[in-house]
Amino acid sequence: MFSELVDVKENNIISIDYEILSILLKDHTTKKNIIWATNMYERYGSSYSFKSQITIEQITGRNGQVIRPRIKKSKKEQEQRIKKKAEVFTPSWICNIQNNLADNSWFQKENVFNKPDGVKWITNRNKILFPEGRSWVDYVKSLRLEISCGEAPYLVSRYDTVTGNSIPVINRIGLLDRKIRIVSENTRSKDDWIKYVKEAYKSIYGYEWQGDSLLIARENLLYTYIDYYVDKFNEKPQIDTIKEIAEIISWNIFQMDGLKYVIPNSCKNETIINYTLFGEEKETFECIGCQTNNYHNHNGIYVKIMNWETNRANKFINVLGRRK
Repeated sequence: MFSELVDVKENNIISIDYEILSILLKDHTTKKNIIWATNMYERYGSSYSFKSQITIEQITGRNGQVIRPRIKKSKKEQEQRIKKKAEVFTPSWICNIQNNLADNSWFQKENVFNKPDGVKWITNRNKILFPEGRSWVDYVKSLRLEISCGEAPYLVSRYDTVTGNSIPVINRIGLLDRKIRIVSENTRSKDDWIKYVKEAYKSIYGYEWQGDSLLIARENLLYTYIDYYVDKFNEKPQIDTIKEIAEIISWNIFQMDGLKYVIPNSCKNETIINYTLFGEEKETFECIGCQTNNYHNHNGIYVKIMNWETNRANKFINVLGRRK
């Protein structure tokens, strides 16, 4: 249960603690659950439609095989998702190279964590050193965002996205993986480790349209915590702390239309009734933001994220600033 490989089973999550899966399904913007945001599950019934919330009951039946990572889907399903939703598949070795570019800039030095080697990489097993004027805490707290994150392969790398094989903790290449490695190298006490790992999670953000991929991303981030904790302390983490990590994840890995910054398909037509001598006349207008392609004028539900420094929720769009 604490050592899931590629496909995290929702049935196993609720066997650890029912509330954990409930937290992972939260949408803090709507104060409901995340929605399916795809019609690919309608074969299971009307409650699996595009705008329906994903519930625990829906995904823990059928032997927990309703939601599966891409590597476990059939070729036909993979092709359908590419065709209908332009779902992008990025091999782990490419994620690594691109993550290295971000770290090359931050460290002002190349190949700090590993050296790319074709479709693999050679891990630097020495303790990571930091440039003058920057500390390991600075790195842990530096903000990162994966856009259209899918199953979050840039953030965490529990498995190789091409082969489906699990990746040992020491060889993982995600942006969050790197931060947790730094925490493990620079802390001794369990309390300090947990404290700074929470800071690492608070610094990592990602958004995704489709609800199934979003849940998988959240599960991957949660089990990454468990993997590193077991690797560091050779024991199972406390349930209460797992719930705290799940809560952070449910805020930071969120559901959003990345072009409009609203909940997917939440924009709507508006009807105005004009009263004349001849009775009522109705006029229907499309969302102004959708008409004008101005992301500040949508009538949909703008997504909120947590500012962990102030512990206050803000609209994601406000982070972008006003369009001039």
